[in-house]
Amino acid sequence: MRSKLLVFLALVALVIVAACAPAPAPAPTAAPPTAAPAAPKPTDAPKPTDVPKPTAVPPTAAPPTAAPKVLKGELNLLCTPQQVWCEGMKKEFEAKYPGVTVNFIRLSSGEALTRIRNEKANPQFDIWWGGPIDSFIAAKAEGLLEPYKSPGQANIIDPKLMMDNDPNPQWVGIYVGSIGFATNTKQTAIKPPTSYEDLIKPEMKGQIAIAHPASSGTSYTFMCSILQIKGEKDGWEYMKKFASNVLIWTKSGAAPGNNVGLGEASVGVVFSHDIVKNIDVDKFPMALSFPSEGTGYEIGGMGLIKGAKNPELAKAWYDWALEAKTQELGKKYTAYQGLTIKGAQPPKPELLQVKLINYNFDYCGKNKTAFVDKFSNEIAAAALAK
Repeated sequence: MRSKLLVFLALVALVIVAACAPAPAPAPTAAPPTAAPAAPKPTDAPKPTDVPKPTAVPPTAAPPTAAPKVLKGELNLLCTPQQVWCEGMKKEFEAKYPGVTVNFIRLSSGEALTRIRNEKANPQFDIWWGGPIDSFIAAKAEGLLEPYKSPGQANIIDPKLMMDNDPNPQWVGIYVGSIGFATNTKQTAIKPPTSYEDLIKPEMKGQIAIAHPASSGTSYTFMCSILQIKGEKDGWEYMKKFASNVLIWTKSGAAPGNNVGLGEASVGVVFSHDIVKNIDVDKFPMALSFPSEGTGYEIGGMGLIKGAKNPELAKAWYDWALEAKTQELGKKYTAYQGLTIKGAQPPKPELLQVKLINYNFDYCGKNKTAFVDKFSNEIAAAALAK
């Protein structure tokens, strides 16, 4: 019995020991081989995008320009070119400035200078437009003009020749004209003169029409050309012979062209642009010729009158007259002078493609009073007395 009990206890002990012993670690199982990771598919290159169009830069607003000044009042103009051109310029300026009325009087160059002198204490004009600058130089020397620098002066073709070179300029050139000879081709057998000497030949006696240099810038230009070409001594002798051949003395420089065209004289001494007008517009039977020795010429001037009552309007005219389009208006009104502003198209450029003398404007301007007095008192008076 005891032995059975011991066997039973031994079995129980074994069971207890087996239950308390740690379970044997399972044999490691080989990990299944992992497949190599697949290479990533190349991604498609991004499609090129269109170059972005530049965004339009909004136009910068132009700085507001000042509204043109509204001019009002009356401008008193002393006008020396031909009446039709004076009237045309009045019309054009009034169209540009509707608030302005232009009052003008047309006087020859010498008459204009005398008028300004006489009115020095109480000027009746605001601006003097046109006529040879000899008279403007004389007016400046007598203190009759007002200095003014216009923006348009920057566009003068030849500043040394065509404008006052004083730091405070008192005149400026607006056109150019050369002296020529007009000959009637229908009612006279006289050949067109081609030399100054032709004008003092015996056959020219009583055949010539010319303005008086006291009233006309045209005639004064002719006379001062002679004094420069021949010198004063021989020049005055020439003028005596020339004066004895003159039939008609006119007041206006352009008038002798009409005398010749109508057959009242055979030859006229006139600015060539006026002769062209006589031929092209008036249809006179007339030939234009030039002296082979070289011809004198004018620069038509413009200046403000000292003490003018309407200086603002005068400056507006001055500036406007120095615009290329304004200068080209001359042709519209049968004025064929050469022009002084860059870009302006002269109507008859061939009139300045002739032989010109080296005309000394200062010499002629500063001596104008003395030369005119000498001619009037010593030469013209003697010629008229015969």
